[in-house]
Amino acid sequence: MSNNVVVAGVGMIPFSKPGASPSYIDMGADAVRLALKDASLDYAKVQMAFAGYVYGDTTCGQAVLYRIGRSAIPVFNVNNACASGSSALYLARQAVQSGAVECALAVGFEQMQPGATRSNFPDRPLPRGDYLPIQDQLCADAGDIPRNLITFGGAGREHMRKYGTKMETFAAIRAKASRHAANNPLALFRKVVSSEEVMNDTLMWPGVMTRMMACPPTCGAAAAVLCTEAFARRHGLRTDVAILAQAMTTDPVESFDPPTMIGFVGTRMSQRAAQAVYEQADVGPRDIDVVELHDCFAHNELLTYESLGLCAEGTAEQFVLEGDNTYGGRVVTNPSGGLLCKGHPLGATGLAQCYELTHQLRGTADRRQVDDARLALQHNLGLGGACVVTLYGRN
Repeated sequence: MSNNVVVAGVGMIPFSKPGASPSYIDMGADAVRLALKDASLDYAKVQMAFAGYVYGDTTCGQAVLYRIGRSAIPVFNVNNACASGSSALYLARQAVQSGAVECALAVGFEQMQPGATRSNFPDRPLPRGDYLPIQDQLCADAGDIPRNLITFGGAGREHMRKYGTKMETFAAIRAKASRHAANNPLALFRKVVSSEEVMNDTLMWPGVMTRMMACPPTCGAAAAVLCTEAFARRHGLRTDVAILAQAMTTDPVESFDPPTMIGFVGTRMSQRAAQAVYEQADVGPRDIDVVELHDCFAHNELLTYESLGLCAEGTAEQFVLEGDNTYGGRVVTNPSGGLLCKGHPLGATGLAQCYELTHQLRGTADRRQVDDARLALQHNLGLGGACVVTLYGRN
């Protein structure tokens, strides 16, 4: 049995800096309430729930949902690095599409600490420990900077060396993100900055990255209600946005062999997931109107243009400089401001992307609205690894 899955409701709270947010329980519960209100649905009618988060103890999802009600439904907790939120979305969609349930809820939340992300379990092996020698070999000259900066900065530098991409292009991506975020009341950073200001910010890796090219640690939550069209009609819910295709991948052999930083940061996962989605929906990247992609660093946004097929390999700099990544160009990328400016609460990110694209397809994105958006693509990446690509369409 295969059901058409619609997005009946979405909810998201404003993202905030660590130390300035409520607890993850309060944030997650608020996002769920907003999604249920948007769907005009009582929680008692939800039949299954999935909760995505990274930094938290077991059963955090239950702690959040018990604030909404104790309805005895199955609640599954999902930890898939930065793709946790979209992994929860993926499982909710699978549950509805398969006929296991008619209505499922996905929620993502994160209560983060200041500074670079790090492991909370230093007494045991790192999940990617077997592959870290690749990074240590290819980026041995990076010096004493946080590993995530080395990871994505190293991939960006590899693109620079291979295709002549300039550091100023990454600055232009960050400046574009700020212009988009200025129109998003839920974004963390709403100040518009120029490429020159990005270039003149604190230098994190000479010739590779300044501070503004990296997304900030963020706290926040978002949620979505998914259901069958039959369930939506029966309960008077909206059916105007549907998930047309979805794919989740983990690292293939070519992520690490041959050893490259571009492969190391998940581009091969992204390519495979995107291709699977295009084949499922019988569309191509040229058909996409708006994209929310995983721009944890400006460097990763540029790499992802190519991974998703939005431009040919080696041409991402031209894609940026010609304005094809923004309003008036070929495809609007990260109208929300993306992770760079909206913020990146790890477990919430994938569902925040769902929130943005649902409003884009409804035509309710206010000053961020992409004209006549009909197909919207979501890309959420977690190293370790997991990549979820989702295609939404007007129903």
